[in-house]
This record gives sequence, C-alpha cells and structure tokens, in this order.
Amino acid sequence: MRAASSPACLSPLLLCLCVLQRSYGTPSPPSPTFTHNQTKLPDGDKDSHHRPKRGWIWNQFFVLEEHIGPDAQYVGKLHSNSDKGDGSVQYLLSGEGAGTIFTINELTGDIHAKKSLDREKKSHYVLHAQAVDRFTNRAVEPESEFIIKVQDVNDNAPKFPDGPFSASVPEMADIGTSVFQITATDADDPTYGNSAKIVYSILQGQPFFAVDPKTGVIRTALPNMDRETREMYSVIIQAKDMAGSVGGLSGSTTVNISLTDVNDNPPRFPQKNYQLYVPESAQVGKAVGKIKANDEDLGVNAEMTYRIANEEGAAMFSISTDSDKREGVISLRKPLDYEKKKAYSLNIEGVNTHLDPRFSYLGPFKDTTTLKLIIGDVDEAPVFTMDYYIMDVYENAPARTEVGMVTAQDPDSTRSKVRYSIDQNPEGDALFTIDVDSGLITTTKSLDREEVAWHNITVMASEIDNPNLVSYVPVTVQVLDVNDNAPYIVTDSAFVVCEGSKAGQVIQTIRATDKDNFANGRFTFALPEDLPANPNFTLKDNEGKKNTHNNKTTLRRICFGLGKPSTPLHKHI
Repeated sequence: MRAASSPACLSPLLLCLCVLQRSYGTPSPPSPTFTHNQTKLPDGDKDSHHRPKRGWIWNQFFVLEEHIGPDAQYVGKLHSNSDKGDGSVQYLLSGEGAGTIFTINELTGDIHAKKSLDREKKSHYVLHAQAVDRFTNRAVEPESEFIIKVQDVNDNAPKFPDGPFSASVPEMADIGTSVFQITATDADDPTYGNSAKIVYSILQGQPFFAVDPKTGVIRTALPNMDRETREMYSVIIQAKDMAGSVGGLSGSTTVNISLTDVNDNPPRFPQKNYQLYVPESAQVGKAVGKIKANDEDLGVNAEMTYRIANEEGAAMFSISTDSDKREGVISLRKPLDYEKKKAYSLNIEGVNTHLDPRFSYLGPFKDTTTLKLIIGDVDEAPVFTMDYYIMDVYENAPARTEVGMVTAQDPDSTRSKVRYSIDQNPEGDALFTIDVDSGLITTTKSLDREEVAWHNITVMASEIDNPNLVSYVPVTVQVLDVNDNAPYIVTDSAFVVCEGSKAGQVIQTIRATDKDNFANGRFTFALPEDLPANPNFTLKDNEGKKNTHNNKTTLRRICFGLGKPSTPLHKHI
C-alpha cells in the first residue's frame, strides 16, 4: 500500500472497536484511547517526499465472557482507508485462538468470537493482524500485534474453600471478643466493577455472635454466655459480592463455635447429709468409704481437694483426694470400738484448687456436707485382761500344782462364755494343763529347774457360741529353785608337793559347784572330821570370793601349811 500524492490521502489501517452490550446489563467498557504504533514499511516502499510513515492505529479490544447468544459475538473491526470496497484488500488474523475462537471476515475485517469465553480460565489473547493485496499477496500494512481482553461479568459466587470451620471462645467472654476471622474468595476480576467486592453477614447465630461486614471477623455479641447452659453454636456466615447489593451472588459456610470452660462454678455436694455404715472390725489405714462433690466445670477447673473440718472426725478418720475420680476417700486412723462409741460425725469440705480471680464474685468456690458414720457391732474374739502373763512354780512340786490363772472375756454386749485351752506343741511334752472354764493352769508332772528353768506356752480363748473366734496370749512359766542338789568338786586328781615348799605356800586350788541357784547354791569347804588332823596342811575357805556363773558357785583357793612334806597329799571330799 503506497502513499497517496497528498498527506491527506495517507491510509492507515483503522481498527474500530464495536462492543456489544449484553442483554443482562453488563456495562460497556470505557472509551478506548488511540495511540500510534509506528511500524517499518516494506523495503520497496520508499517515501520520496519524506512524508510521515504509515502505522497501525489500535484501540483496546474487549470481548464479553460467558456469551450465551445464538450468534457469534462481535469483537471489533480491522479496516484500511486503502480499502475501496472492491475486495482487493484481504484481512488476515493469526495468533492465540485465531480460527478456533476468533474469526475474521477477510473482506470487511470484522472479528467475531464464535465460542463462549471464561475470563477465570484465560483473561486475554494475543493476536496478529495483517492486510495484504488479494491479487498480488503483497502487504498493504505490515503485520502487528494486538490483544483481545476478556471482559469480566459477575459469574462467580464467593466461596469458602476450607469450610466448614471450627472455632472456640472462653465462656463468660466480654462482648466484642474476637472468635474467628473468615475469608471468602471470588474468582471474578477484583479490578473491574464490584464483581469481587465481598460483604459478610450472619444468617444464623444471632444474637450470640456478629460478623464484621468488611473483615469477616466473628465476635461475641452477648455477655455471660455459659458453657454449662449451652456449649455449641452453629453460625452460618454469608459472603455476597457486588458489595452486597441486590443481584449480587453469594456463598455461605458454617462456623461451629464451642465455648471453652473457665472456673465459674463452685463444687457442690448433692446432699447436705450423708450416712455411712462402718464395722468396728475395719482396719486402720484402710478406706472405709467415699464421698464426692460435683463440679460442672471441666479439667483443672473442676479439680478439688477434700478435708475433714471438725477435730473429733479428723482425729479418728482421714480423707484423701482421688484426682482421677474426683472423690474423697475416707480412711481409718485409729481402731474402732462399738462398745465405746457407736457413731461419729464428720464435717467434710470440698474446695476448688485452681481459682480464677475474674469470677471470684461467683464464689465461694467450696461446699460442705455432714457425714455420719454408724459403727457396726462385730462379733469379736475374747480379749485377755493382759497382753502376756508371767507365772512361776517350784521345781519338784507334784503334778496338778496350780501355776496361775488367765482371764479373757467376750468384749461384745452379748458377753458370751469363754472356753480356754493350751496350744500344744506337737513335738513337746504336755507339761501344763488348763481348766477350760476358769483358765487355771496346773502342772501335769514334777518339773526340774536344772533341766529347764523357763517354759513358754500359748493359751487360747474362744467363745462357746462361736468357737471360730479365737484369741491367743503368751504365758511364761518360771521354775523356782529348791535345794535339791549337793555341791561337788569339779576335779578329782592328786597333786604333789615339793619337799622344798615353804610354809604358807598355796599348793593347790580346789573348785566345786552346786546346780542349785542363789542361796540354795551356797556351800563351804572343810576337811572331813572323820579323818585325823594333819598339822602339815591348812585349808583356807575363800568365802566372799565366789564366782556365780550359770548357777555355779566356785571356791577359788585352798591353802595348805607345810611341816615336813615328805609324802604326797591327796584330796578328800
């Protein structure tokens, strides 16, 4: 395409934008701004008059997305002033979607979109335009690039891709406490119109919660919401585009909000008075009962400790806390005796351990109750009057000699009669017997202290009405000494006196012993009276210098005075 003889005859290719307004009211694009795009002429096109070079004149191309009409959508027009309408100029289109999406009338330059487009999949297309001489196939204008932009329509509703949601807020929270921020997405073009401008509102969950229309922050709208009254709330939030105006598209989601627990409830005993039966046979240190206070709170907010508040109860019983079951376990400190005390009263207190000062005005966070313990009478074994008995009897006493008496009685109110017996050693001799009614212990044969000085026996006492109830007591019997043993000399041997021994010199020590004890075991030394006196020897009795050991009394020395020691001397007993 060559330049005309006059500048006014320059024939740029004019691209006209024709936008069809959709029937449902999508606004038309703003008026295009025309700019010159200088392109290089073909090498054969010389401007000998140095006129300005021809160039493409473009304005923005738009095509509406989601076109649903029966005919192809008109996009725009390529036109050259050199086109006299005689069909000599041919318009060509290449690039993205050319021929498949976009078609061009080669004679008129009209561009149409024959398919419905989706801006959210592809927002623009890059194409190339060319005008050639139909007969010579010579370029009238050089090829140039242009863009067709897919214009957005409000065809996408806001979505919550991650919903439904879960959130929590402490019970008793102040009004306006932030709970959760929710965000919706809109696939429409946020830079064009209000198609992607979202406003939030609450469809379900009032008057408990509210949502900020711009930020989507959910907040509490009522004070003192109590978890123990209601724990779960299902809140439905709507997101609407077109700034919330009529005709805008909307989407919704659910936010499940739970109230978390705080310590706003004190413990409470279900009853103010309890009664518990405890047998008097209960063991010290063992649990005899349990008690529990209820707390509507959860976890650490419901933890509590128990204590016995009155002195009399605390002296006989203790209470510990079972943290898993939140029970008070009552145990026995001292033995019970139905015959002495038949009932006890305990003032029991349950106290929260983790207090929240914000809710102190709801206190006090403790409660008390009274537990009456009824002591049950148990058929007990007879009880001896002493924990153990020590008795004595003289040795050599004849059989059936009385040794002593034991006494036991039924501690119960029935006062049943008691029967006595001796727990015999199956391997030993029965040296003692006991009267089954009186408890009198006697010997069965004569005893010898020098053989066994102490005897240990066990006496049993049982109720006649209930022989299975048996008690035991140890009895120790000491055999007392009588003088029934003569002293004897331990050694029986001769001794020799040297003839050079001096007068008064100790020549031998004679030892003697007596099996009897203490006074019965005392003895003296003397020379036999039936033997003639020997002036050559003297005997000295060391009385007062005696060793007592194992019931033996020993004389240490006998001293002999010497005359003419010419013959050996012998011991005489």
